[in-house]
Amino acid sequence: MIRYLSILFLFTVSILFAQAEDGSKLWLRFGQAKASPIRFTGINADKTLFAVKEFQKAWKEIYGKELSINNSGKQTLIIGTSRSKALLPFALSKNLEQLGNEGFIIKTFDLRGKQQTVITAKSEAGLLYGVYHLLRLIQTNELPDNLDIIENPSYAVRILNHWDNLDGSIERGYAGHSIWKWEDMPKKISPRYTEYARANASIGINGSVLDNVNASPNILRNDYLEKVKILAGIFRPFHIKVYLSINFSAPSVIGGVPTADPLNPAVIKWWDNKVNEIYRLIPDFGGFLVKANSEGLPGPQDFGRTHADGANMLADALKPHGGIVMWRAFVYSPDNDDRAKQAYNEFVPLDGKFRDNVIVQVKNGPIDFQPREPFSPLFGGLKLTKIMPEFQITQEYLGQSNHMVYQAPLWKECLDSDTYCQGKGSTVARITDGTLYKRELSAIAGVANIGEDTNWCGHHFAQANWYAFGRLAWNHNLTSEQIAGEWLKMTFNKDSGFVRDAKNMMIASREAVVNYMMPLGLHHLFAWEHHYGPEPWCDFPNARPDWLPKYYHQANEDGLGFDRSSRGTNYVEQYCSPLREMFDKPETCPEKYLLWFHHVPWNYKMKDGKTLWDELCYLYDSGVKDVRTFEATWNNLKTYVDKERFEAVKAKLAIQEKDAIWWKDACLLYFQEFSKQPIPPYIEAPVHKLDDLKKIKLNMASHN
Repeated sequence: MIRYLSILFLFTVSILFAQAEDGSKLWLRFGQAKASPIRFTGINADKTLFAVKEFQKAWKEIYGKELSINNSGKQTLIIGTSRSKALLPFALSKNLEQLGNEGFIIKTFDLRGKQQTVITAKSEAGLLYGVYHLLRLIQTNELPDNLDIIENPSYAVRILNHWDNLDGSIERGYAGHSIWKWEDMPKKISPRYTEYARANASIGINGSVLDNVNASPNILRNDYLEKVKILAGIFRPFHIKVYLSINFSAPSVIGGVPTADPLNPAVIKWWDNKVNEIYRLIPDFGGFLVKANSEGLPGPQDFGRTHADGANMLADALKPHGGIVMWRAFVYSPDNDDRAKQAYNEFVPLDGKFRDNVIVQVKNGPIDFQPREPFSPLFGGLKLTKIMPEFQITQEYLGQSNHMVYQAPLWKECLDSDTYCQGKGSTVARITDGTLYKRELSAIAGVANIGEDTNWCGHHFAQANWYAFGRLAWNHNLTSEQIAGEWLKMTFNKDSGFVRDAKNMMIASREAVVNYMMPLGLHHLFAWEHHYGPEPWCDFPNARPDWLPKYYHQANEDGLGFDRSSRGTNYVEQYCSPLREMFDKPETCPEKYLLWFHHVPWNYKMKDGKTLWDELCYLYDSGVKDVRTFEATWNNLKTYVDKERFEAVKAKLAIQEKDAIWWKDACLLYFQEFSKQPIPPYIEAPVHKLDDLKKIKLNMASHN
């Protein structure tokens, strides 16, 4: 009897363990789609096509078996490129004219009394994206009776930047160590490499930079390139190219060349040889990402050369192979009067001097992925140079793996911003996607939030940011609400009430974090190095001024904020009219950027009638209350979510509430020392003392 009970116990535990939800499937949960009735009765396709294999794999998870191949039933699905003979009966020539190389068509026809749905494209890549799109419609229960879809991607290069180091650590990574196990290859290949590729391809991502922008020269050694070749081979069926971040000093560090001067013939030859070596191993290699002359990294300026000299030398080596150079514009130095100005000052004089396979990679804001920044003026300033936006999916400044912050609204805020550089309608999106200046090469990058944690991203809701980046890279006209709705249905539950309430929580989360961290244009109030908690008082010995919060908030008895107006650093001059004039005056400057552009008196009257001090108190308090609302919303959704993920998210929200109070108390108590004004009675009183908050020194191992 005891033995029987023991066996029963072990069996029960094994069943529960097997059913435990760990988040590892991301949004690719075809087994829970269970759409009915079954729409297609057969499939007419070449079963050797990778896109067909992917469709059949998913279909089997949904319905228990694959569709019958070459079945000519009443509802047939036809999958094939534009060269497929199966498409001959359909009038698709005009539709195909609208397709780019990666675009796809999904269209339903009535042919001789039979309903036939076609997925076609000019390339196998487009065919794969079309298959994933149809599967998404099935997963979300949004498959109409008649389909008429033509889609082309907004950007040609849609790429993840991994800040993964060769030792397995990840700079600004909050989901465990790197998924790249360099030391194991080639003997051991993780199955996660294929899962990673499938997840990316399903949302249209077609490129991956494997290593940190603070690159080790060793990634270009032959032994590492052989390992890169392995990953490229795994990614290739999913139409994902590999790229590498390179260290500009590689010729002198690992190549035996006495210099890295980009105009030196020996350096040029070394790079030519290295690029040829890479392409012999990886014929479809994408190119290089370069961070140079920034934060102490080597670059062309070390030799009296320009960013264009350095980028063009690499571009010339890559050009015969079809490779590109993504040259980062993230540069700043301690002797600049305003860090926000430097990238514009360095790159605008070089406008038009870069090769046609160089694209300058620009962070969404001029400082560094803050919860809110105005768009970088480089988006309007560079008119003759290809530029691409860089977003940070990993939440370096957004509570890392502990805070739920859906970032699509942040990215949309940037993409939809009008630069006015070519008149009204010159949005960041139209500048960077190639439509404004009629350019074929366009790109968008996201700094990945992926690690070896079972759920990939450290926080279950952080998966939504990976998903949202891919969807916006494919179609930047999608709304934050659309993307959130898709992700929730595919990842959690399709119940309309659940989706409505969870989506409202997600959409509000970005504004909440702005409010409880740095409202009204405040920025970079983070603690030294780890960028997790508040430390507006930070005064680290011998630190550069622009590494300290005081440089940015400029708090004193007269007021708060950084004066970037024409009366201050004149940073506003970098924007086109009418933005330049609008930002220049406190009364016309959007209040969400007020303290970014202006140093404002504590008693300055805001548009709602409150003083600056009272408004600041109100917004910090609102941020805390919003997080409590998220907690209540999530608790009310318990019946719609599996126990494991429900409890995990609930625990994270509890941390977020605690942290929001920490931010509110730290910032208000510190700024109160300058304002000399009481916290209004309708605002929740601080629960901490400032002296106690100043003593907090986090062990970040517990937060990553």
